[in-house]
Amino acid sequence: MNIFVSGSLAFDRIMTFPGKFSDHILPDKIHILNVCFLVDGMDEKFGGTAGNIAYNLALLGEKPLILSAVGRDFARYEQRLRKLGLSLEGIRTIENEFTAGAYITTDKSDNQITGFNPGAMRQPSNFAFDRMHPADAALAVIAPGNVEDMLGYAARYRELGIPYIFDPGQQITALSGEQMVAAFTGSKILISNDYELELIMNATSMTKPEIMNRTGALITTLGENGSVVANGGGETRIPAARISRAVDPTGAGDAYRSGLIKGLSQGRDLVESAKVGATCAAYCVESHGTQDHAFTEEEFWARHTENFG
Repeated sequence: MNIFVSGSLAFDRIMTFPGKFSDHILPDKIHILNVCFLVDGMDEKFGGTAGNIAYNLALLGEKPLILSAVGRDFARYEQRLRKLGLSLEGIRTIENEFTAGAYITTDKSDNQITGFNPGAMRQPSNFAFDRMHPADAALAVIAPGNVEDMLGYAARYRELGIPYIFDPGQQITALSGEQMVAAFTGSKILISNDYELELIMNATSMTKPEIMNRTGALITTLGENGSVVANGGGETRIPAARISRAVDPTGAGDAYRSGLIKGLSQGRDLVESAKVGATCAAYCVESHGTQDHAFTEEEFWARHTENFG
């Protein structure tokens, strides 16, 4: 099955400040804030919504096609994707930009200051689908990334008859209510966490039942409380898979989406596919970073069986 994953490719550059921000910020001088924090080095991680989803799908034995735009500094990430056996055909390089990057500084109290440079993500990836035939088996996910891509690919997938999952995530505020409705109308699944669902409802002025009239199913993730799958058959609560220890929830949502896609690609129904998503998310929670966990397919399915039978 052809699996298309559109969204962002980014570097997460993580720094640790060995003190507390509050000790260096004077409350009565906020209007002229000018501070410098000396950090204990920097750790660079591979990230981005499309990169995270594709990484987990690769661990699950799939070869998704990433649709995204990157910059002139993408070489190390490119090598990683090649090692995973993933095609670069859908990745557009913008030579006068840097790849999107998040610059995250964390202090001893776990407070964070983050700067995000969208860089090449400002440009659409413009994949043409020229060789796609309507009869080809395919599944797509539209993850947060370039807004033009998010809207354009939704329309294109409907034209081609490709079932797609719409995941507006961090780009909810970048979309108007009308754009949001246009993007998820006709989708196979609209997925978000519970807070994002409230934002979607506010942006569109639609109730949950009204939203469900526009999409095949609504999946709401609830962190450690699992997820809820809602469709014409009602609502089903999916528990979170058991974890050995919670280290870092960052990227767990992308991992969940990867497992969900894997289940659907195997012909599982929506509820069973969501359980596969829960298993995949558990691996991510147990390690730092969005792509630092690993598993074999045998280990994955054994763990899945332990959790869900």
